[in-house]
Amino acid sequence: MGLFKKKIVKKTYDREHMKPVIRASICTGEEVAGFKDIRTGKIEEIMLIRSPEDLEKFKEIYEIIEEIAKEY
Repeated sequence: MGLFKKKIVKKTYDREHMKPVIRASICTGEEVAGFKDIRTGKIEEIMLIRSPEDLEKFKEIYEIIEEIAKEY
């Protein structure tokens, strides 16, 4: 039990050339949040998503308000 909540550090990404995505494995169901380069299609993986709380934390860190697309 802690008295102090850990402060979340806000980060940024290139909103013109990158879009947030979740890469999901068909076999294992593992999900990883990251950013996809719109020009090249390359995905930069940032964070493993184990629960809905992890996804909300990812969205809060990068200030994402829109729905994130899943890619398989």
